[in-house]
Amino acid sequence: MSSGVGYNDQTGAETAVEAGQETTPTTSSSGAAFGLFSSDFKKNEDLKEMLESNKESLKLEAMKRVVGLISKGKNASELFPAVVKNVASKNIEDPNQFIRASALRVLSSIRVPIIVPIMMLAIKEAATDLSPYVRKTSAHAIQKLYSLDPDQKEQLIEVIEKLLKDKSTLVAGSVVVAFEEVCPDRIDLIHKNYRKLCNLLVDVEEWGQVVIISMLTRYARTQFTSPWKEDAVFDENNEKTFYDSDSEEKKVPTEAKPYMMDPDHRLLLRNTKPLLQSRNTAVVMSVAQLYWHLAPKHEVSVVTKSLVRLLRSHREVQYIVLQNIATMSIQRKGMFEPYMKSFYVRSTDPTHIKTLKLEILTNLANEANISTILREFQTYVKSQDKTFAAATIQAIGRCATNISEVTDTCLNGLVLLLSNRDETVVAESVVVIKKLLQTQPTQHSEIIKHMAKLFDNITVPMARASILWLMGEYCDRVPKIAPDVLRKMAKTFTTEEDIVKLQTVNLAAKLYLTNSKQTKLLTQYILNLGKYDQNYDIRDRTRFIRQLIVPSEKSGALNKYARRILLAPKPAPVLESAFKDRDRFQLGTLSHSLNVKASGYQELSDWPAVAPDPSVRNVEVIEPVKEWAPSLGKAKQPKSDAKFYSDDEEKEEEGSERSSSSSSEDDSSSSSSSKGLAAKYHFPRQPCLYQPSMVSVQVILTNNSDHVLEEIHIGERSPAGLNVHCFNTIERLEPGASVTVSMGVDFSDSTQAANFQLCTKEDQFGVSIQPAVGELLMPFTMTEADFNREQKQQNYTSSLNDQTLQSFTQNNVILMQRKAALPQYATLYFTLGTFLM
Repeated sequence: MSSGVGYNDQTGAETAVEAGQETTPTTSSSGAAFGLFSSDFKKNEDLKEMLESNKESLKLEAMKRVVGLISKGKNASELFPAVVKNVASKNIEDPNQFIRASALRVLSSIRVPIIVPIMMLAIKEAATDLSPYVRKTSAHAIQKLYSLDPDQKEQLIEVIEKLLKDKSTLVAGSVVVAFEEVCPDRIDLIHKNYRKLCNLLVDVEEWGQVVIISMLTRYARTQFTSPWKEDAVFDENNEKTFYDSDSEEKKVPTEAKPYMMDPDHRLLLRNTKPLLQSRNTAVVMSVAQLYWHLAPKHEVSVVTKSLVRLLRSHREVQYIVLQNIATMSIQRKGMFEPYMKSFYVRSTDPTHIKTLKLEILTNLANEANISTILREFQTYVKSQDKTFAAATIQAIGRCATNISEVTDTCLNGLVLLLSNRDETVVAESVVVIKKLLQTQPTQHSEIIKHMAKLFDNITVPMARASILWLMGEYCDRVPKIAPDVLRKMAKTFTTEEDIVKLQTVNLAAKLYLTNSKQTKLLTQYILNLGKYDQNYDIRDRTRFIRQLIVPSEKSGALNKYARRILLAPKPAPVLESAFKDRDRFQLGTLSHSLNVKASGYQELSDWPAVAPDPSVRNVEVIEPVKEWAPSLGKAKQPKSDAKFYSDDEEKEEEGSERSSSSSSEDDSSSSSSSKGLAAKYHFPRQPCLYQPSMVSVQVILTNNSDHVLEEIHIGERSPAGLNVHCFNTIERLEPGASVTVSMGVDFSDSTQAANFQLCTKEDQFGVSIQPAVGELLMPFTMTEADFNREQKQQNYTSSLNDQTLQSFTQNNVILMQRKAALPQYATLYFTLGTFLM
């Protein structure tokens, strides 16, 4: 039979089948119910057998299935001893990195407080693992342990601090998530790792980029001063000079104090800008919010094109992006005005997308483009989507309020809509006209009269209530029409909606005070009807109005203030965007989308008045053990006399010391080719992620020249079949900047040097890497007892002299310090000499 794991289609139970074994379904005479429990029992027994098996494939498959059971909420408590036994003994020390990671993942998924000490020891062990994949898993486990036992916070912070120093891009995102979950207020942990995170950001996976950018945004708001000062004049950090070095610099007035941006602040902006080209929407949105909250105002526009590009994506993405653009367009219209056509509504857009685009177009409206926008709005009003048509009418009202040149045009257009056949359009037009008339009531008496004539044909309660309010508020402008409208309302009062009844009572009270002769009886009649209405709000309002306007012994002195209360001038309403105050939330967050502070939201702090000490971010650089040097006469030399590499390591040649780089700054600066590149490498002694046969090499490239180096990449290789995993081309390396890249080299189990060309845009230079024997071998782990046994079998080495034995001990066997999590084990690294003996 084939080996593997199968499913019983009838019972749904998982059964493990090893090669050469046969399984038969179990039956029971005690009924179907007992058979079901028997299947569950059989399933767990099979998983136990797999966990105790000597085959790594079966153990790995069992671990995956246990995780699957837990994630589905099924009871896996019977597997607890077997899982813990595997995790705490063998699998965490397994040579296979995926088994070690799976073991930790399963252990951290067991929500049992009694194993918290074991989990803590396992996490500390995994945090120092050679595999970055295992270290990444340990960062994920930190969050799980913290949610299970918050009392472990201090110990977990120590692990987080250690993982934050990790140079692997695979670990960076995960440990930042753990930092945000466990100790987001410990900003001191970020100081020493700030520059490293900025430099690693472009190579981190997309999920990690989003998390790191969000964290660095909050960090920057606490460590740097505001670049938004009104009187600030940008000097070296001007957008034009920064992104276009060939352009002429503008002269800064001597009387203005230039704003000098912190180099670390600029580092963050510079390293996140390339991510605007990311294929991931969340990454682009994260960079956009970072620039919005951190960049000088004249640099924020660099995110505009990328945000507009996202509008080609799915409607879910469009919705979030449009919400953020709507907030941004209120404060900075100039950013999106060149892309105004991108916000035109399409017939295939859903309603919520249409209304957001309408919001943005309204925000972008100004004297120059209002005519174009109003023509677009005329089409939208005719839409069959009534909700969208109503929103368009509101947008026209906002344009009329904000741009005085088109107020009359918009008002006349809205009046024409009163003859529309659609009740929704008419009702919304009435409401908007009412608000506009409040701004200039004396100039639009004819419009009020026209609305009164259409009153009988309008059935929407809000529209009827708006017309009644206008009649009462400006009854002195239409002294003949207002009493007639009140007469009509007296006939239909009992059948009207509550909102219409309330405005009828208000109209009657105002006419009683201004035109008592014609409306006294009508007012009393309406007040009597309202006194016995079923709605208590109407009854209370009626009684209050009666005591206020009709003199009586009970009313007392209140009647004297009736005119001041009812006929007081009222301020005109301000038509504002629904996104006006939404910038109080950080862009791109759930709180911003909902316009409500969501659980877990962290406020962005205000800029500090004085920047904290920037030296806290300085890190002592430890020079690598080995460096690339010119290939001693074999490498292709540059045409100029200046050396390519700025290598500080001094070498003796023909009895005299000389540096590998030119000591003359004049030669370096005058050279036309890209000189001054320092390239240093070292072996991190970690498993290579690219291919198992490759050796991992980390390269630190530093531009020691005074000009930009471009297109740094790996060229031709020697021998021709040399297998090298090259780093991605570095498009641009600023003067004084450094970047760390990773390579993989297959030395074919030989100490023969690997030769290749290191190229820039203008030059190429020969490079030779020759590994030590120990760098070609994989680490081997055994128990202390096994090591002692092997050591005893090698007693014949005693015949060697003391000097040879001492040399062998130092160079061939390294006994590492015992692990804290599993003290019964010790990790041993053997080089070639050990295996040969």
